[in-house]
Amino acid sequence: MKEASHTRTTGERGLRLLPGFGAVDLTDPALPERIAGKVSGQLELFASQMRQGLLAASVAIGLEVMGELVEAEVSELAGPKGRHDPGRAVYRHGSEDGKVTLGGRRVPVRRPRLRTVTDAEGREGEVRLESYDTFASVDLLADHMVASMLAGLSGRRYRQALEPVGEQVEASSSGTSQSSVSRRFISATAERLAEFRARPLDDQRWLIVFVDGFDFADHTMIGALGVTADGTKVPLGVVEGSTENATVARGLISGLRDRGLDASEGILFVLDGGKALAKAVVDVFGDNAVIARCRVHKEKNVLDHLPDAERLWVRRKLHAAWANPNADEAEASLNALAGQLEKVNPDAAGSLREGLAETLTVTRLGITGSLLKTVMSTNPMESMIEIVRDHARNVKRWRDGDMRLRWAAAGMLTASTQFRRVKGYRQLPLLAAALRTTTGTETPTEIAVSA
Repeated sequence: MKEASHTRTTGERGLRLLPGFGAVDLTDPALPERIAGKVSGQLELFASQMRQGLLAASVAIGLEVMGELVEAEVSELAGPKGRHDPGRAVYRHGSEDGKVTLGGRRVPVRRPRLRTVTDAEGREGEVRLESYDTFASVDLLADHMVASMLAGLSGRRYRQALEPVGEQVEASSSGTSQSSVSRRFISATAERLAEFRARPLDDQRWLIVFVDGFDFADHTMIGALGVTADGTKVPLGVVEGSTENATVARGLISGLRDRGLDASEGILFVLDGGKALAKAVVDVFGDNAVIARCRVHKEKNVLDHLPDAERLWVRRKLHAAWANPNADEAEASLNALAGQLEKVNPDAAGSLREGLAETLTVTRLGITGSLLKTVMSTNPMESMIEIVRDHARNVKRWRDGDMRLRWAAAGMLTASTQFRRVKGYRQLPLLAAALRTTTGTETPTEIAVSA
């Protein structure tokens, strides 16, 4: 928007344009009195509206200030009203009905019109006012509605939950009916979903990608969460389906690659254990994908095969093996445990052996301390998933898969505003070096130093 609050020189020497005053002579001795009168009038308006609430008073003042900003832009483009300017390129062309967003509503106003002077070929056109376009932007209303509904407000209660804006504004406002709110919410979340799933990923060095399946609105979804080199967590994508569905898993992972996820220096993928998901990662990123199996999922899968009486000692041995910083010794301990489980429950033994080595990937990378707690499972995604579910808790009727995806994406984006950097982020440079070593992408200098 053009800065309309500053004074501007007009065609008349010594005159300046002031919002709300038009062209004024700054040397006029009566100017201070005029300004004082204007301020006094604004205060009286504010005081009269305060009886209906602070927002009502603010909206009343806001509408007047908006009108002054728009008029200041009109004067800048077309010159002071009533002063003939033969060299003008733009002229006033009356006004028409318009609407602006204030207090979560659409409020009717009169919009001034400008047109360009007819050129040599007889052409002229409408001139847009940047100040008006800013106030009239429906994005402001859409953002308000999305935030309200993600916070748990239903569409039918949207109008009642709005702050009072004054009887006159309230009577003429629109865009607050249940159907209007619903349409705008669907449109806004659909745009967010499209932007979310198409957002380029080639502007960051990604070190970790967590991928996990979760239940949402009686359906299974797969979400992806990335971690940048400085430890920032960023939602990367969401699809509907299971991590055991090869087509769905491949679609999610290949989509991340196509959007610019660069694994040329290695990325640690922490996965929930779905075989199709692990295969998709390897197929898409090859040897540059370093796969770690979520230990929490592995422990649950093993213990689910066992009676309660057997779970305590098995859990203790699992934790002891994973706590061993020597990966070879840890793997030997886990294989020994699988042998013991063979006598108790062969299915539990088979579950432990499946992907056993991948539960020790983070150990082989030399990750310890706080960062180990971060990458040994897909738990960093849990808080995001819970926020997604919490935002949708009041939805009673799910119409289609697109609706689930829209809510999931909107919830993930909202959750990202609450994220902190991952625990152990100061150790990420060590992880980056370990990934380059594991994938064979070290620079010559790094190789010489390690030698």
